[in-house]
This record gives sequence, structure tokens and C-alpha cells, in this order.
Amino acid sequence: MKVSIITATYNSAATVAYTLRSVQQQTYPAIEHIIIDGNSFDETMNIVHSFHHIQKIITEKDKGIYDAMNKGIAIADGEIIGILNSDDFYPDKQVVQKVVKTFEQNNCDAVYGDLLYVDENDINKIKRRWVSGTHTKHSFLYGWMPPHPTFFIRKKCYEQFGCFNLNLGSAADYELMLRMIFKNGIKTTYIAETLVHMRSGGVSNKNIQNRLAANKNDRLAWKVNNIKPFWFTLFLKPFRKLNQFIQK
Repeated sequence: MKVSIITATYNSAATVAYTLRSVQQQTYPAIEHIIIDGNSFDETMNIVHSFHHIQKIITEKDKGIYDAMNKGIAIADGEIIGILNSDDFYPDKQVVQKVVKTFEQNNCDAVYGDLLYVDENDINKIKRRWVSGTHTKHSFLYGWMPPHPTFFIRKKCYEQFGCFNLNLGSAADYELMLRMIFKNGIKTTYIAETLVHMRSGGVSNKNIQNRLAANKNDRLAWKVNNIKPFWFTLFLKPFRKLNQFIQK
């Protein structure tokens, strides 16, 4: 099976080489690496062009990272699609190989694993671990979600259920997985291993204002899908991230 890895970039010169190298070094042979750049004005594109494994590049102004991801999905030829942000990287050379093997063995629609947050300036310094664990149909009601950077999904699911909703801001990835897993019941399989390392300092967690805005968008994700969770879920959902910290 061909795997398309989409990386959205914008002025990512400080970190993108590490990201690209982690894809280039994967042992799985059938990988299509797609770069969607938002018209960077630093050295990002010079770095991108120095990696000859990259098969598709789009450089143009976009409406943000999720718009870039949607563009990548639209041109992806892979049966499986993974998204690796320009400040994230795979921890070893067998990640994609493991993911494909899991798809083959379980005949599933999506695969996810664990995430390791590392210091943005020192990637050898671990900040925290996000251990996903397996889930049930109702796990989303209690604040559960898989870490999106570890989420690999068949392209047919995007074609059937849609891509990222640009109206959801930083919760667009949460809404997509809620729509795919909870609302439409796609079959998922959990790999109990760290699949991605992420540099800490993401947009939704930079400050309390961003976190509150993200919580508001999380609740909106339920509304746009016409899902009415139990009353206590409405209380618990603003504390979804706190719940994840407690689990780590």
C-alpha cells in the first residue's frame, strides 16, 4: 500500500530539515511525501528542495494549516494518509512500516499510537507522554481523543466523510476525528508505541487565551456534527486537555 505523508510548512526553516529527514529515512519503500507551503519567506523552501525524496510540492498562500492539509489530501495518491507537521518527526525508521503492517493485519480504516512531547529547543528533553490507549464507542464522551500527529487514515474515509473543517480553528483535527471515529464509526487500531515526537509549544496550548478558544471550538465540534452528548460531558469537555495531562 502506498502511504502519503503530508507536511504543511510556513517559515519552518528552524525545524523542517529534521522532519523531512525522519520521513526520508523510513524503511517502508512506498511513501509519497507531499509538502504544502504557505509562501514561506525564510529558507524553508531551499531546505525542502534539498531533499530529493519529496514527490509533490505546492507553494502558495493558504488559509492556515488545515487548509494546507486539505490541499495535500486532495493531491495525495496514497491509500493511507498521515500528516506530519514541520516541527514533528518520527522517532525511528520503522514507523511507517509498523503502521502499514497494522493496517494489513487488522483490515482497519485508521491507525493511531502514542505521542512524545519534547522540548522545542532540546529534542532529547522529554516534556510529557501522551499514551492514547484503546477506546470504546463512548470514549470521546469522557474527553478521550487520539493524538492527531499519530493518526493514519485511509484516503477513502476523507472521500466519504470529508476533510478538515476550516471553521473550527485549532480544533479542526479534533472535530475530524470526532466525525470519523465517534459519529461514523470507522474501524481503528491502536499501536502501543510512540509513533511521533512533537516539539512542545503548539498553537492551542501557548497561553490560557488560546486554550479557552480551543475549548470553545471543541464544544462547537459536537454541535456541527449534530451530536448531543450527556449533560455531564458538557462540563467535562472544557477540561479535556487537563484530563490528558493527568493520564500521562
